[in-house]
Amino acid sequence: MPKTPMSSPIHAQRDYYERTAASYDERHVGPTDEHATALRGFMALAELAGPVTSVLDVGAGTGRAVKLLKEAWPAATIVGVEPVAALRQEALNCGLSSLEIRDGDALSLAFADGSFDYVIATGVLHHIPDPDRAVREMVRVAKKGVMISDSNNVGQGNATSRLLKYLIKALGLWQALVWVQTRGRMYKFSEGDGIYFSYCAFDAVKSLQRKFPFIHYLNTQPCVGFNPYRGAGHVMIFAKE
Repeated sequence: MPKTPMSSPIHAQRDYYERTAASYDERHVGPTDEHATALRGFMALAELAGPVTSVLDVGAGTGRAVKLLKEAWPAATIVGVEPVAALRQEALNCGLSSLEIRDGDALSLAFADGSFDYVIATGVLHHIPDPDRAVREMVRVAKKGVMISDSNNVGQGNATSRLLKYLIKALGLWQALVWVQTRGRMYKFSEGDGIYFSYCAFDAVKSLQRKFPFIHYLNTQPCVGFNPYRGAGHVMIFAKE
């Protein structure tokens, strides 16, 4: 793992993507992976609410979601923001324009309130030290709804592990557990994903519900039992008006 000061995990993650941009799609993108499932679910649910005129993809990477949504809704304005220049270049190389893939930071989106019908993020929030701040920005910029596809740490592992994590979370001791596990860094590193934080997508629900009262949940990996919070390691959450 790179020797990274505790104050700069975001910079370390961006450096990781700069180094691995050429192999990003091979590492992170598949036609039937959890984010592909989430995007298909989002598209189906969004269309039930009427025509979609605009979508913002936060942390767009090489533009997978932007390209898929452009094909589905050719008359809509589809924009992706991505802070890593090398990933933006990969998206441009694959045919997206500089208006469709732009420099942008999830923690400070350069758009007015309600600028887009929907704002989405796929596999981004577990790379951000303050994911709820990013969710609040997404909510601010969205007019009709927000979709999040990301990990659910409570639903990962075997039955014993999931039960223990559920109890630790319920007792409010999760951050203390992560502090011990990471020796105070609060993040981990893997060659496959770079810098990542322990994240539960369900933690975004409170911020989503402040603006969007209807919440849909979809497990995008196999679910043990009927409760995705307790039994699914990855979920799609779609909040709408």
